[in-house]
Amino acid sequence: MTAVSAVQPTGAHRGRRAAGRRSVPPEDAPRWERPALATVLVVATVLYSWGIGHAALHPFYGAAIRSMADSWRAFFFGGLDASGSISIDKLPGAFWPDAVTVWIFGPSTWAAALPQVVEGVLTVWLLHRIVRAWAGPFAALIAALTLTFTPITVVLNRATIPDTALTLLLVAAAGALQKAVRTERLLPLITCGIWVGLAFQTKMLQAWLVLPVFAAVYQLAAPGTRLNRALRVLLAGAVALAVSCSWVLIAWVTPAANRPYLDGTSNNDPFTLVFGYNGLSRFGSDSTAFGAVAGTAASRTTGNTGWGMLINHTVGPQIAWFLPLAVLAAVLGVVWRAGQPRTDPLRTGFVMWGGYLAVHALVFSSSNGNHAYYTAVIAPALAALAGGGLALFRSEYEAQYQPVHEAEHGTGGRRHMALPAAIVLTVAWALVLDWPTRFVSRLLPIAVMLALCGVAGLWTRGPRTAPRMVHAALAGGIAATLVVPAGWAISSLDPLYAGAATSPMTGPVGKAYGVHHRHAPQRVGLDRPSARDTALLDYLTTHRHGEKYLLATQAAYTAEPLLRAKSEPVLVMGGFTGNTPFPTAQQLGSLVTTRQLRYALLTTQRPTTPATTWVKSHCTRIPPTAYGRRTAGSFALYDCNTQR
Repeated sequence: MTAVSAVQPTGAHRGRRAAGRRSVPPEDAPRWERPALATVLVVATVLYSWGIGHAALHPFYGAAIRSMADSWRAFFFGGLDASGSISIDKLPGAFWPDAVTVWIFGPSTWAAALPQVVEGVLTVWLLHRIVRAWAGPFAALIAALTLTFTPITVVLNRATIPDTALTLLLVAAAGALQKAVRTERLLPLITCGIWVGLAFQTKMLQAWLVLPVFAAVYQLAAPGTRLNRALRVLLAGAVALAVSCSWVLIAWVTPAANRPYLDGTSNNDPFTLVFGYNGLSRFGSDSTAFGAVAGTAASRTTGNTGWGMLINHTVGPQIAWFLPLAVLAAVLGVVWRAGQPRTDPLRTGFVMWGGYLAVHALVFSSSNGNHAYYTAVIAPALAALAGGGLALFRSEYEAQYQPVHEAEHGTGGRRHMALPAAIVLTVAWALVLDWPTRFVSRLLPIAVMLALCGVAGLWTRGPRTAPRMVHAALAGGIAATLVVPAGWAISSLDPLYAGAATSPMTGPVGKAYGVHHRHAPQRVGLDRPSARDTALLDYLTTHRHGEKYLLATQAAYTAEPLLRAKSEPVLVMGGFTGNTPFPTAQQLGSLVTTRQLRYALLTTQRPTTPATTWVKSHCTRIPPTAYGRRTAGSFALYDCNTQR
C-alpha cells in the first residue's frame, strides 16, 4: 500500500467518516514498521539523554526549578527563589514537570533535565503517529528520522528551556486538528484548542501563531456546511483562549502581596508580562510596549532576524537541512492534488504543515532577533513535509510503472522524476549549509556517493528491475539526505560542540558559544556549588540570625549560582537583568529595618538602580577575604546590620 492510497478520500459522506476513524489498518502495517520505529525511538532516547548528569541547565531557569520544587508559592507562580519574592520572566508551565522531578528525585542536574528528554522522545513518537495517519508508514518513518536527527532538537532536548514542551504540545494540537478534519467530530477540535492553550502556558504568544493556520485548514477542508465549520472554529478558539489565559487571570486576581512580583514588568501586571515584555516589545523599536521593562528582551541581542535568518551561518546548520525539500513538498502536494475533493486528506496535510512552517518563518523574520533554539518549533513541520513529500514522490514514481497510472491520472510521464530530484536537491543543500565550516567534511563524500548510487538506481529502473534493487536505491538516497545533518546532531554528544546553557547549538557555532577546550570544567548544575560559592554560602549561613532572606542580590545573574546550590529565600533585586523596579529603595529599607534582610551582593555587571544605590549608601562593604575570595572582582558583599 502506498502512502497516497492509505489516505484516499471516499466518495460518500458515511464512507468518509468511517475511513477517518482509522489510520492505516493494522493488517496493512509492513513488517519493518514496528522494529524501525523502536529503533528510531531508541536512537532518539540515546541522543537526547546523553550526558544528562551534566546537562546544560539554563542558569536562570535552573535556579527557578530548584526553588519551585521546594515551595508551592514558587511552584505555581514561577518564583525565582523559594520565598517567591519575584517571578521568572516567563509563564511557569514549561517548568512544572522539571520542578516535579526535582521534588521527587532530589536536586540533581539529571532530574531537572529528564522531562526535556521525555518530551523530546514523545514528540518523535507522536509525530510518527500523526504522519502515519496522514500519509502512511513510509512517510512516518522518514518524518521520525528527520526530527530525531535535526541538530537543534538534540541539543535543546537536554536543556531546561521552554521550547521543548512548546513543540510537543503544538505537535499534539496538529494531530488533534488532523483528526478533527478527518472525522468531522467536535471533540478532537476542542482537544486541539486545549493543546494550544497548554502550549501558551509554556511560551505564551508563540503558541498562538498556529491558530490562523489551524482555523483556515479546518474551514477549508473539514466536512460539513460552511456555517457549521465556522461555528466550530469559533468554539475551539474560545477554548484555546480560556485555557491560555487561565494562569494570567489567576495571577491578575491574586493580591500582589500574595504572589511574586512579575519580572519584566514595570507595573506588576501579568498581562504586561505576556503581551508586553514577551509580546509587543519583541517587535518594532518600543522596548517598553504595554508596560514592559526597557532593555529586557534578551533575544534582541542575537542578530538572527530578517528573511534570511533560517539559512544564515548560525541558524541554518541547526534547523534548515530539509527546508528546500519541505517547501517543494508543500507546493507540489497542493498543486498535484488540485483536482481532488475539498476534503482531500493528503492535500490538507500539506496545507497544514506548510502553513505551520510559513507562519513561523514569517514571524521569526520580522521579530527583533531570535535565538537559534527558537526554530526548534518548526522541526516537526519540516520533518512531516519531508516524510509526506518523499512518500508522495515515491507513489508517483511507483505509479509510473503501472499501466493504469496514465489512464486514471493523466499526469504525463514527468512526476516520477520528483523523487530522484528531491534527493539530489536535499543533498546539494546539505553541502551548501556545511561548506562554510566544512564541519563534517568527511561525511560529504559519503553523502554524495549514496546520493549518486540511489539516484542512478532510481533513474535507470526498467520494467524488469527487481523490486529489491529499487528499494535499495531508495534507501541509499534517503540515507544520503540524513548523513550530514546526523553528523552535526551527533557532534553534540561531545561537550565541546554542545553549545552554551543559555543558547544551545551544536557544531562549530556551539563551540563558539560553549566550552572552548576539552579540559574545560564541567557545567555547574543543581546542588553543585563551586568552592567560591560554597565559601560565600557558609559565611552567610553562619552570620544569619533569623532573617527571612539569606541575602539580596543585584539581578538574577548574581543570585543564580547560589539558588542552584541551595534553596533559600533570596531577594533578587531587579529580576532577570536588574532593570525591573522591585524592590523599591523604600521597600528594601523597610526589610532591613524589620530585620528580614541583612546582606546584599552587588555586581558591576548589571545597571545601578535606586535599590542598589540605597545599599551602597546605607550598608558597609565586607572585605572579600572574609567570605573566601582573594579579591572582590566584579562582586561586592555589603552588611546592612550596622544601620539598625
